[in-house]
Amino acid sequence: MQDDSNSVRVWDRFVRVFHWSLVSCVLVNYFLVEDGETLHQWIGYAASALVVMRIVWGFIGSAHARFADFFPTPARLRRHWAAMRSGRPDRHDGHNPLGALMMLTLLALVLSLGVTGFMQTLDAFWGEEWLQELHEVIASALILLATLHAAAAIVMGRIERTNLVAAMITGVKRRG
Repeated sequence: MQDDSNSVRVWDRFVRVFHWSLVSCVLVNYFLVEDGETLHQWIGYAASALVVMRIVWGFIGSAHARFADFFPTPARLRRHWAAMRSGRPDRHDGHNPLGALMMLTLLALVLSLGVTGFMQTLDAFWGEEWLQELHEVIASALILLATLHAAAAIVMGRIERTNLVAAMITGVKRRG
């Protein structure tokens, strides 16, 4: 739905609430809550539940929330990369193919954290150092890639002359 010639409605309310809720869960669990605390576990479960809901929304949600709109196929990735290298980036109302690849990777990492965190509560894996280390490596990878994701949103916003961070708050992309 177009608001005017320079604005397009992109992210629905569910996607925006999901995004900022997941950001909050990840930041609180990584930087504020002690590993292994009950609160840490419940925030991890909440983050995993959010991802599961987002996956469902990727099939039934609004147009730009659906995976079919942005799934990063090899052909889409090649076209996007070629356009970027040529200095004429292609425009995408929703996720561009590299952004989609990053988003799907971040979702997979959060689910991996949920699984490895849950496994640590099971008798079969209680106290397993390799599992604790794997959980920590995944958490560090998530923080690293989330930071890259945020930086890429700022850089791509400048290249595309649109404020992608504001779009994730308002749901509307305004191009300059």
